[in-house]
Amino acid sequence: MNLKVKAKLDPQFQPLSLVVRDMREATKENGQDIIIAAIRNDGYTTTYKTRVYPDGTGHDEENFKFIERIAKSLVWVAGAYKLVIAGSDVIGQKIKEAYTYEGLRAFDVGHMEKTYEKSFEVEVCALEDAPEDKSSAAPLGRHLDGCRIGFDAGGSDRKVSAVIDGESVYSEEVVWFPKLNSDPEYHYQGILQAMKTAASKMPRVDAIGVSSAGIYVNNRIMAASLFIKVSPEDCEKRVKNMYLDIAKEIGENIPIEVANDGDVTALAGAMDLNDDSVLGVAMGTSEAGGYIDPDGNITGWLNELAFVPVDYCEDAMVDEWSGDYGCGVKYFSQDSVIKLAPAAGIELDESLSPAEKLKVVQNLMKEGDERAAAIYDTIGAYFGYAIAYYTEFYDIKHVIIMGRVTSGEGGTILLERTQEVLDKEFPELAKKIKLHIPDENSRRVGQSVAAASLPKIK
Repeated sequence: MNLKVKAKLDPQFQPLSLVVRDMREATKENGQDIIIAAIRNDGYTTTYKTRVYPDGTGHDEENFKFIERIAKSLVWVAGAYKLVIAGSDVIGQKIKEAYTYEGLRAFDVGHMEKTYEKSFEVEVCALEDAPEDKSSAAPLGRHLDGCRIGFDAGGSDRKVSAVIDGESVYSEEVVWFPKLNSDPEYHYQGILQAMKTAASKMPRVDAIGVSSAGIYVNNRIMAASLFIKVSPEDCEKRVKNMYLDIAKEIGENIPIEVANDGDVTALAGAMDLNDDSVLGVAMGTSEAGGYIDPDGNITGWLNELAFVPVDYCEDAMVDEWSGDYGCGVKYFSQDSVIKLAPAAGIELDESLSPAEKLKVVQNLMKEGDERAAAIYDTIGAYFGYAIAYYTEFYDIKHVIIMGRVTSGEGGTILLERTQEVLDKEFPELAKKIKLHIPDENSRRVGQSVAAASLPKIK
């Protein structure tokens, strides 16, 4: 695979965006149409149409691997308890085998069943019987009236803002370790303390908005990596309604809105830019994604870009949680910095936490260390090719890049290399898409201020 911009520290990188482009070109004349449909809550459906080599022409395994990666992406971009593969019985049956508790995508099946509280299934049908799109797009946030608490629950720190009529009058960041604690009381008290502090800075609390990694349905926590050490029993009893319970402690009948942190990232960007078609990507403890569509709405999609594959190389690093290779979490998070450090010639003390390891690299970057610069250069190349792949699912005018990985000079290098990839490899996208890294203050508190705007005061 010939890349016009190399991933400096990862010569085996095979961008999925180029794989898609190559498949499109190879099957343009004599290909076979395939439609993949992801069906989620209330029958909402997202479809993706592509072409592969005709069944039985010696490309069946190649076809399967390609469609499996696309289907996996669609499941985590849009969400699904059901996949429909239309146009190929051969591919469809192999996808059906993959999406079982004995198959390749056992993790995905379990996660989606938990999220949607339905058994996962794969249906295979003729092309003409493929389901049509059914959208769940709806407005999100941008309410700035009154006295509001905005809370952002990160994996390494938590941020809270007291916001009065759209202006932050108080913000704080506190380091915490939610992914290392099995007792949900640790999480409960940490969040409660943050909100009480913000509440004390205002004459009253009219609304509470929460930005948090994970999946939320009706403000209930359905799945979130913050609680990875908490037992399933405790998650069901003490975690699922945590934000609702904490809101009651702040005050009776205070409206609360909980949203995925990626969507809030996109919202923060859309509010700042006064525009729409915004993809927000937060590179922190993990990779969080969010999207504001051309009409200024959220889509109701999961936008769990951490689990969306971006590297087609089967020898790519495997995510410990999902057990899959080449997924965003290992490319656009502090894990990416850590995985690239040895290739850059940087030895990191294994006794340090991931956040501390990132700080070591960031400090080297401040000193002008070329090894650290090579890490950010590589992540930038990854990201340029990933954005091109994300456009397979999203209509994008702006990409907002946030999170601790993008702080300082490293973020500047990352952005420059991302732009170079778009310019050289995808010039049509380069004309359309603008890249943004918010200033340091926005990066620190923009998320929690946008979160504060989520609820409508009744």
